[in-house]
Amino acid sequence: MQLPETFLEQMKLLLGTDYDAWLESYDKKPLAGLRYNTAKTYTEEWEGTLSPFPLRRVAWTKNGYYIGEDAKASRHPYYYAGLYYLQEPSAMAPAAVLPVCPGDKVLDLCAAPGGKSTELGARLQGEGLLVSNDISNSRAKALLKNLELFGIPNICVTSETPEKLASVFGPYFDKILVDAPCSGEGMFRKDPDLIKSWLERGPEYYAPIQRQILKSAAAMLKPGGMLLYSTCTFAKLEDEDTIQWILEEEPDLELVPIEPWEGACGGFDGMPVIRLFPHKIEGEGHFLALLRKKDTQAPDGGKFSGSIGSDNRSGAASGKDSAQVRRLEQESDFGQWEAMLTQALDHSRIMVRDGMVYYLPKCFDRSWNLRYLRTGLLLGEWKKNRFEPSQAAAMALPMKEFSQTVSLSAEDDRTIRYLKGETVFPTPEESSGLKKGWVLIGVDDYPLGWAKYTGSNFKNKYYPGWRWQ
Repeated sequence: MQLPETFLEQMKLLLGTDYDAWLESYDKKPLAGLRYNTAKTYTEEWEGTLSPFPLRRVAWTKNGYYIGEDAKASRHPYYYAGLYYLQEPSAMAPAAVLPVCPGDKVLDLCAAPGGKSTELGARLQGEGLLVSNDISNSRAKALLKNLELFGIPNICVTSETPEKLASVFGPYFDKILVDAPCSGEGMFRKDPDLIKSWLERGPEYYAPIQRQILKSAAAMLKPGGMLLYSTCTFAKLEDEDTIQWILEEEPDLELVPIEPWEGACGGFDGMPVIRLFPHKIEGEGHFLALLRKKDTQAPDGGKFSGSIGSDNRSGAASGKDSAQVRRLEQESDFGQWEAMLTQALDHSRIMVRDGMVYYLPKCFDRSWNLRYLRTGLLLGEWKKNRFEPSQAAAMALPMKEFSQTVSLSAEDDRTIRYLKGETVFPTPEESSGLKKGWVLIGVDDYPLGWAKYTGSNFKNKYYPGWRWQ
């Protein structure tokens, strides 16, 4: 690999006596990793009976593992069940460090393609709200797919500038992740094509963008809230210098020291941040800084509560929405499908727009004027006199929460045939007691998608855009 001379000189100054060891690390192959979905499984099950691959733990996250080059993890039914996400090991660190809890309102500001958002959403356990944003509409579409594949229901996926989001939300979020666009120096070993991009647009180009993003993020953080800033670059200008800049610009922000793990380095100039170098850890280069907004009180002595998007404005459905839901039930078979759910839906959270039926997060505010790719969970589509449940709804439903299910094994050749969109046939045991209509198909008790039982076979309703190729 031919690294730019100016970059090498920069690294000599940055690393000093560690420079030679760092340079030697570029002769090693980058490592692959996966992170299991904590909303669907847990460590003992994953390590004990579920994982189809030899695994070795990643030190900085409880649900991350190294996998071998020959694992072919994207060609396994469990990948299609949303049981894990393929992710470079160092890239798992930011979402692992940000202390997200169920019920939090969380913003992932630069979220595509979704590696960090899927982890944040899984840790919410269906409670609270995850707003995942990417300014690129095309990248946001990939983000949406990954969130829906993971079965995360309480999402809003947007494609807006940070400034627009700040103007709508104000200081609303408990936790914010800013995995900022950067010069990518830490990923040169994994993706040598980034070197060309670095020569065209280096740290001097990205630092002002990062600072503008951070400024908007700080405006959306609640008092007492926490913000994780990360990059995959070594450049001090994009890392410590940018953090120093935001601390000076926003006196209400303070650094929260991150407890290091084996191989993790502190920041330069004694800053209590984390740096990951490929000669120190098994992974690529990364930088992490955790910030907290001081919990100051408003001038009147009362604690601040956001004027936009606070829970008391989430409200029930409007009269128009309620009428649409009644029409949906009267003029389609939505009610029949809903009756097969073991957990009743809150009809005040159902929104119908252009034939699409959504189930909104509890704290969703219908007054938010944003460019959405998704608002909550897409339940399905209302087509003339029928309702067709969505792929997203299938992924978000535990198998036990739908009354008609058939679970295939990962080794059953019907599983791959189903994922390819083919008609599959039940065994006598599987068809015993089944009624004609919707069936949730799964693999080893994890949902894959829908089928319609005809009395003799399963008419495949697996989403064409996700099919096994």
